[in-house]
Order: sequence, then structure tokens, then C-alpha cells
Amino acid sequence: MTLDSYVGLGRSGLKVSPFCLGAMNFGEDGGFGCSVEESEKILQAYLDRGGNFVDTANFYTNGHSEAILGDFLAARPGLRDRLVLATKFYGNLHLGDPNGGGASRKAIVGQLEDSLRRLRTDYVDLYWLHNYDWATPIEETLRTLDDLVTAGKIRYVGFSDTPAWFTAKAHTTALLRGWTPVTALQMEYSLLERTIEGELVPLAQDAGMGVLPWSPLKSGYLSGKYRRGQAGPADARRSAVLGQPTDAQFTVIEALAAVAEEAGATPAAVALAWVQNRPGVSSTIIGPRTLDHLEANLAGLDVRLTPEQTARLDEVSAPTLNFPYDLNRNVGAMLKYAGATVDGEPSLVYPPLLESTARY
Repeated sequence: MTLDSYVGLGRSGLKVSPFCLGAMNFGEDGGFGCSVEESEKILQAYLDRGGNFVDTANFYTNGHSEAILGDFLAARPGLRDRLVLATKFYGNLHLGDPNGGGASRKAIVGQLEDSLRRLRTDYVDLYWLHNYDWATPIEETLRTLDDLVTAGKIRYVGFSDTPAWFTAKAHTTALLRGWTPVTALQMEYSLLERTIEGELVPLAQDAGMGVLPWSPLKSGYLSGKYRRGQAGPADARRSAVLGQPTDAQFTVIEALAAVAEEAGATPAAVALAWVQNRPGVSSTIIGPRTLDHLEANLAGLDVRLTPEQTARLDEVSAPTLNFPYDLNRNVGAMLKYAGATVDGEPSLVYPPLLESTARY
């Protein structure tokens, strides 16, 4: 697989690279990002490899990330329209202004105009709601986004980090009203964070939404730099913020390292290959801070895990999912078929429950 092995974003007609370049680290505002020069090297290398999908947000590095992208594109006429450019709204960059962020009509329009100015473009291809705004009616948010699609300022709508119930309500409301639906979900997903498999991934698969995992290396825990009983990476400030993996996380990290050795690849490349091949995933977001990080991440495109290796990683990282996931999976067939043979497999009977329900 290569970056120009384009995939559909969910059920939409939009075609994107299997790895999306996340620009969260573009700009040094905040202390964790990279310089303008390094950002542009990363961008150019990604594009040279056939990549066409770049993701940012209005508040990444206090708006500097968007500005770096805008300057880069403005200096290269014709590139903008060949790129799938995504950004997000919700974060408030205006101290003391209650309407500077969130998902109200005023906030969305203002944030988009600011993003378009920094990006030096007149439209974005994918516009993400970055969080759940409990204070704004979903109809107000959706109607505003639909108006912006009609006006040609955005092309597609996505949701990031929103609850499943809210996302389902929003998508259904949009369909019933004839408004622009939710095309994709951007959620944290990795070998160390799989709880979206309980409700969000099934929702995305049922509704035809693409899934874009962020933090597929779990903030570097799956990069191969962490070993049980040893100090973390040399970046003292970053390590102080993240801390060390837990014992349970180290168990997964060690299993990943063993599979990576078998596969002749780095743990990071294997972790990225695993998440990219999960059901429902369209494109995985990588967020390199250096050119070397980018090349190391792109190595994940070359990894082919055997079914046995995938099963080992699946088993060691299996999440505990919220009720009623286990009940639905383990008991649902028993109650549905009540001892009948379906597809050649007899279902079990659960006499106590069947006897109790038979009385009503």
C-alpha cells in the first residue's frame, strides 16, 4: 500500500490517502510542535509520496498550524484544489468572548471565516465539529453547516470526539431534514484505546461514515520507545505531561514489540498497520513532528500482519466495553432464536429468562 492507494471516505465519493497527515504539531506555539521549516519539509515529503489528505484545527498551535498550511499552499499555485484539506471548529481563540467558540451559528461562521483567512483559501473540504456542545441545539449547528455547504465554503461535515448518542441523533436529524449528513468520525483509536468499538464504530459502519483514528500510537506509548522498568523518551517536558504507561499498557506494548520483531518492522509501523486495517477505518491520522517521524510512520503502509499476529494483538488489547455490549453479543442470539438452528448453528436456550418472560 502507498499513500496514493486512495480509499473512499466512508460512503461518500471523496477519495483520500490511507494515512492522513495531521498538522497538530505544525508551529512551535505551545512548546511541543515543530518549526515552520520542518513543517514544510514534512508537508512536501508527504505530498511527494502521493498523499492528498491534511488535517488541522483552528486552535492547533494557537492558529499557527492553519497559517503554515495556508502559506505553503499559497506559494504553490494549483496545489490547493488537488488537496483534501480538513480543519475543525469549536475551540475558542478569543479570550473572554462567549461566542468565540462552540457550535452556535455565530460561532461557526466566525470560526470558519478566521480559518479560511489563515488557510488562505475560500473553502475547506471537510469541516469537523471538534466536540459536543451541550449548550447549542443540534438543529442550529446542522442547519448552519448545511448553509455553509450550500454556499460552497465547506464540502463535507465530520464529527470529532462526540458521544455516540449525540452523533446518531445529529446524523438522523440531518437525513430527515434533508441537510448535509455526517460523513466521517474522528476518534481516538489504537491498541491502547479501543472503547469506540462498543458504539461509535458500529454506528459509523451502519451509517456509512468513515472512521479516522487519531493518536494511533497513543501519544508515543506504541512507538517502541517505552520499556517496562526503563525511563521514557529523553523529551523531559513531554514525558512529564504523559507519564509512564500502566502495567496493563506495558503488557500490550510488549506483545506489540514481539510481533514487530517477527514482522521485521518497528512497533510504530505495526501499530499503525493494525489500526488502519480495523473494520470501519478509512484513513489513519499521523502527526509527525520531524521528517524522520514521518518516514517512520509511513513504514506502516508496508506492513502485512498474518492472521495469527493480528489475533494476538486483538486478544492482548481487548477492551472492556460498556453495558450492554457483552450482553448483546453473548445472550442476544439465545433470545432471538430460542433454540432454533440458524445458518447451520443451533443457538442455546436460556431457560430461566425464557420461563420468566413466558408469563407475560
